[in-house]
Amino acid sequence: MTIAQLSLFLVRLLAGTGVFLVGVHLLTANIEQLATGRIKELFGRTADRRLVNVGVGAAATALIQSSGVTTVLIVGFVNVGVVNLHQAAAMIMGANIGTTVTAQIAALSAFPVTTYVQILTFVGILMAMACKRDGLKRTGMILGGLGLIFVGLSLMSSAMEESRDAVQFLFQSVTNPLLLLLVGVLLTALVQSSSATTSVIIAMSVAGLTIGSGGNEVLYIILGTNIGSCVTALMSSATAGANARRAGLIHLLFNTLGSALFFVLLLLWPGFMDVTFRRWFPAPATQIAMFHTFFNVVCTLLFLPLSDWFVRVSQALIREKEAPGTAAGDTFLDERMLSSASLAIDLLDKELVRLSDTAMDAFRTGYRAFAQKDVGLIDPTLRLIEEANEVEQEMVSYLIRLSAQSKLADERPISNLHSSLGDVMRIAEIADNFTKYARRTVEEGLDFSETVMEELGEMTGRLEELYALTRQAVLEKNPGLLPQINRVEEDVDAMRRRLIDRHIQRLNAGACRPESSGVFINLVSNLERLGDHLTYIACTVE
Repeated sequence: MTIAQLSLFLVRLLAGTGVFLVGVHLLTANIEQLATGRIKELFGRTADRRLVNVGVGAAATALIQSSGVTTVLIVGFVNVGVVNLHQAAAMIMGANIGTTVTAQIAALSAFPVTTYVQILTFVGILMAMACKRDGLKRTGMILGGLGLIFVGLSLMSSAMEESRDAVQFLFQSVTNPLLLLLVGVLLTALVQSSSATTSVIIAMSVAGLTIGSGGNEVLYIILGTNIGSCVTALMSSATAGANARRAGLIHLLFNTLGSALFFVLLLLWPGFMDVTFRRWFPAPATQIAMFHTFFNVVCTLLFLPLSDWFVRVSQALIREKEAPGTAAGDTFLDERMLSSASLAIDLLDKELVRLSDTAMDAFRTGYRAFAQKDVGLIDPTLRLIEEANEVEQEMVSYLIRLSAQSKLADERPISNLHSSLGDVMRIAEIADNFTKYARRTVEEGLDFSETVMEELGEMTGRLEELYALTRQAVLEKNPGLLPQINRVEEDVDAMRRRLIDRHIQRLNAGACRPESSGVFINLVSNLERLGDHLTYIACTVE
């Protein structure tokens, strides 16, 4: 093969690989956007039953068509405490089974009928350009992506077939099992897709090429792809919390041990491929795809009972540095979830509640500063307000990035979150107002009767009840609590009117100092405003 022929071969091979990867990306990204509701429902069914979690991982990966995306989502859920490590271990095993679906699709390229599937490229892109509805556009992109996968496979197979003799000579000379394993690891780590590497191998088989002597050699590369596929999860978890890094390590341990086990088996049984898959399936492409599925299913069945051991090993190797009970970085926001708006919105709801807790803590501390005439509580209140401001800025930034890639159906919940953020920060401002009331009360020597303080305590008690209901409504997305929330809010409004009326009566009777009016009336009005903002937040769940 001359340099010119080699260059042409590489260009055509890389072009085919590029088209294939674009097709996979279009397929994965658009299915993920359309299926986020189903993905969320799948992950919502997690339990302590291992087989259920294996099924969740397999189904999510088969739905998204990418074990990398699924594993990153699992790592993200572990990072924010939605999924524990025991559940994640089983899900990761299931994801390995689900990812074999892509190889099975690629294996269809061995059959002539798939040539006609390439027309989906034109149909899908035309559909995406012509349709105005977001769902139809994404469906078109899915069809176009599927078509591009087969176009890419065809280009790769054609490039290899035209240079068959030279390529065959090159690959026949590679017979070292360990070297073939490393080739699979490196290629997969490079493109961050085991499906892509496996599909290239399948394209070679369609072109009639064999690796080594045509025995088990091709299987060593497939084993390597399973190890290389861990790179995505490891990179995703590198900067996350301890549990997220443990999830990435579990993925690596599972795939590495499984590959090592089969590596030894293939070394001890040189005729494995001839006795099994070559006898059972006539097409080489199908043989490779079926081995890929067989390998992952067997490894899952072998290691699923040992999932607790994987968790213990990961905990021993990666020590906990964070405070117990906190989500990594004490935040629910996770960059991995931005690609799935529905999942990201769920995390934002949890982060909103966390921010609300901080704002309410600031209010409680500020109220105690006033009620106890303790100016020493002003600085702790201000620190809580500053913490709330920082969290709010992070949430706004996260929402902006989410809005940039979300679809029309997600605009309302995103808008509601922006609105709720404003309401929460108004609660923080009310807390700041209470620090001013506390300081003024102490500096001017203002006194409020025991009866007044009891009435204020009753009003704040109703606000605490209102906050508990609002918190529950947001976390559970339960609009059924709104009638009860509205009743409590109406009680708070009535209490404000009653407190001000009684204060005016005391002023007229000379039982209250006029200097206290400004503080008291503003303070009670702020309590009513707090109830209004809590109700506004709760109403976003409708």
